Amino acid sequence: MVQEKLMEDWQQRTELLLGTEKAQRLHAAHVLVAGTGGVGAYAAEMICRAGIGEMTIIDADTVQLSNINRQLPALHTTIGMAKTEVLARRFRDINPQLKLHVLELFLDEENIPSLLDNMRPDFIIDAIDTIAPKCKLIHCAQERNIRIISSMGAGAKSDITQVRFADLWETFHCGLAKAVRKRLQKMGRKQKLPVVFSTEQANLSAIVATHNEQNKKSTAGTICYMPAVFGCYLAEYVIRNL
Repeated sequence: MVQEKLMEDWQQRTELLLGTEKAQRLHAAHVLVAGTGGVGAYAAEMICRAGIGEMTIIDADTVQLSNINRQLPALHTTIGMAKTEVLARRFRDINPQLKLHVLELFLDEENIPSLLDNMRPDFIIDAIDTIAPKCKLIHCAQERNIRIISSMGAGAKSDITQVRFADLWETFHCGLAKAVRKRLQKMGRKQKLPVVFSTEQANLSAIVATHNEQNKKSTAGTICYMPAVFGCYLAEYVIRNL
């Protein structure tokens, strides 16, 4: 009985703001978060703290030293650990009743269709930073009429006042958005897509070419708060629309 009371109490501020009915809608919903790096981990945590009933987190990366400046699961004590493992422990501590699915895998054009067919989440948060799987996830979600919001690039930018919601096809000053538009057009997919992006011009001096890194041609300088802001925007959109 005491445990049940505690579980009721930790969500009381959310319910006070949203009302019981809307809080119950969140509790009944399933959100899939693809990518748990700088942006995705913050989005997932906000979704968790809002009282979502079921969540799937997907990422195959481990924590690296270079992640510590901006990524939620990154600590000196977690270096080398799977990001999903670190976050799963954290999210279950936030909400022990959360139905959490943890998939430590790289999404690709082969596994995305079957994954969505098996799960059928109510909403998808796309925080993938690699073009091919990102566009495949968007394509398959739209094909199945699964609601999705996608994050564009937060790297090489520092002004949080320029972060915006927009339709993908109306974005500008974003190299990632441009690449996503181009690939989706080739896939025959031209419908509207809600995204979070920044109108700020990227600082080109903060972008350097990379070598010998899988699916990565460049690395952009980042500041701690930008990925977190993007993640919060994504979570707000999902919570509001659910």
